[in-house]
Amino acid sequence: MITFLQGKLVEALPTQVVVEAGGIGYEVLIPLSSFDKLPAPGQPVKILTQLIVREDAHVLYGFMSAAERDLFRLLINSVSGIGPKTALNILSGMNAVAFRGAVASSDVKSLSQISGVGKKTAERIVVELRDKIGAVGALEAASAKHGLTPDDQKTNDATLALMALGFKQVDAHEAVRAAQAMLGAGATVEQLVRACLKKGA
Repeated sequence: MITFLQGKLVEALPTQVVVEAGGIGYEVLIPLSSFDKLPAPGQPVKILTQLIVREDAHVLYGFMSAAERDLFRLLINSVSGIGPKTALNILSGMNAVAFRGAVASSDVKSLSQISGVGKKTAERIVVELRDKIGAVGALEAASAKHGLTPDDQKTNDATLALMALGFKQVDAHEAVRAAQAMLGAGATVEQLVRACLKKGA
């Protein structure tokens, strides 16, 4: 498994890049969201990758963030009828936070406006991913949309971390509030999460 490429960016197009690593030029297909984050050609670059092996080709897909690659994997592994090409279209049409928010709120209309995703595919995405994305996606999207204060952002991040560890949303939020009261306003997200885990709330 090739998990990332680190080398020189030789060529960059909105849909693909060529990265030279160890004297070999690798062609990597990318979403638009990653193209926007690329350095100028000739500069060093590190691209996270996913290798897809087909009967007629080995294709590398590349991403500039772990969130994009995680979403790509989730789409191709969890939603029937979605292959790598459609998954790239989705990442090109909507950032990862907005996508998770749309799934969490069953926003079929927004999803179906992405190129290559019709209404039926959008409905299937919502049905098959809602439980996997759930409340975490809704919280994440809400915080991105409303521009939280630093303290609220800290509460939100700690709550999301606990939910990712299996806490229910209400329990996670209450545990974080209790930890903040105990540790004070200067506590970091990590300290809050550790305090909550120690209490086993």
